[in-house]
Parts: sequence; structure tokens; C-alpha cells
Amino acid sequence: MHSSFRSSLMPLTVAFAAFVTIAASPVAVGAEKVTVFAAASLKTALDEIAVTYKADTGNTAVVSYAASPALAKQIEQGAPADIFISADQDWMSYVAERSLIKPETRTDLLGNAIVIVAPKDEPVSLTVEKGFDLKGALGGGRLAIGAVDTVPAGKYAKSALAFLGVWDTVAGSLAEAENVRAALQFVARGETPLGIVYRTDAAAETSVTIVGTFPAESHTPIVYPMAVTSAATSAAAEDFARYLTGTAAAAIFQKAGFTVLTTAGKS
Repeated sequence: MHSSFRSSLMPLTVAFAAFVTIAASPVAVGAEKVTVFAAASLKTALDEIAVTYKADTGNTAVVSYAASPALAKQIEQGAPADIFISADQDWMSYVAERSLIKPETRTDLLGNAIVIVAPKDEPVSLTVEKGFDLKGALGGGRLAIGAVDTVPAGKYAKSALAFLGVWDTVAGSLAEAENVRAALQFVARGETPLGIVYRTDAAAETSVTIVGTFPAESHTPIVYPMAVTSAATSAAAEDFARYLTGTAAAAIFQKAGFTVLTTAGKS
């Protein structure tokens, strides 16, 4: 080929190659990512909701799970969360008092209950009532429980046991865990004969069985508040918060055993 003709084709070749590269690249459609800090007991339901949210909106919800106090402290230290969902009012109030959430977005999202669980192949018979023999049911073993001074599930459990007059009998036989899912695993693995967890945790773990449910009057109402953080950077933060109060999310929460407290949004 003549050299001058060859050189005249080079710009066209480069342009065509650039066109092919651009055409083959994914086209951005404005999808957003929202980062959620959520209590560990929400994992089963929120993992499923994140899937439906992406299918419905194209946006991605990335959820980090831990005990509510750990998440609140991380937010206080500047961790990049767009939404916080606590397992109790105390830790949501903790971040609110430090102006770390948008107060107008604070919503009581869900309710729950606490139960006593045992390994599925080693169930015991218990009637949860005033003065019941929880110590005897442990048979010398320990009671798995969220850390009673900080973890919401542990605080609810301690309150309920004190109300029923049995706290002093088991206070020296605790296996305290960093969050309620960790307490659940102590029982699921057979490391403790009994544990106190949320009803929803028990439903999510096939290796345990519920052997007792605490009466609602034995502890303060179990409420999961949600709020958008003051430092939220995702354009989808408030959209996902609304989605969590919509009908699609409500159906998933109810399937997991939660009580839905609000359905103000739309799915």
C-alpha cells in the first residue's frame, strides 16, 4: 500500500477503535450506592430487602452489621454511613444528641420480641413466668446473651429477667456476646444450653428452637428506630429510607418475624 494512503487511514483507524471502545463500555445510568449501618439482628431481612431494592430501583444498598453501640460509636468517629438503624432508642438518641442524624428522618421502623432458645436436638421445657427456674434449666451451663450493659438485646434480657425475679440466680452464669447474632451462635453450636435472643434471630437459625417467650410487660418495648445521618452523601439515602417503610420491605420484615410499625412510604 502506498505510504501516503496508509498514513491517511491512520486517523480513521484510531477514531474507529475509540468508537468501538466507547460503544462496548457500560453506560452509566445514574445508579446510586447507599451505605447502611444496621443492628446485627436485621441481617436476614435487610439482605433480602437490598436485593429487591436493587431490582426495583437500580440502586445498591451496602449494609454493615454489628451491635448498635459499636455502630453508633463508629458513626461518632466519622464512619461513612448514610443510614443508621438501631435495635433500641438509646443508641439512636446517643447519635441524635451529637447531631449525627437528621432529626426529621428519625422513624420507629420495627418491633420485636425476646425469647429463650436451646439447641434443636436438646430442647428443654420452660414456662417463662415470675420466679421460673432458669438456673436449673441451664444444668450448670451458661446463658448466652448480648452484653448486658451495652447491647440492646442484652439490656432487654436483663430487664426482663429482673422483672421476673430471676436475674440474681443467673447473673454469674452468663456468656456475654458482642451482638445478639453471636449469642445465637453460642447456642446453635451447642456451646451453651440456652440463650436469649430476638424472636427473629431464632426464626433465622435452623439449629435452635424457641423454648420460652418473655411477656411484653417484662421489658421496655423493643423498637428499631431508623434515621438518615447528618453526614449522608448518597443521593439515594432518603429514597432507601422511604423504601424501608414501603410495602415490599414490610412484607420481608413480617416474614422474618418483625412487627412493622410504619408503612408511610411506598415501595
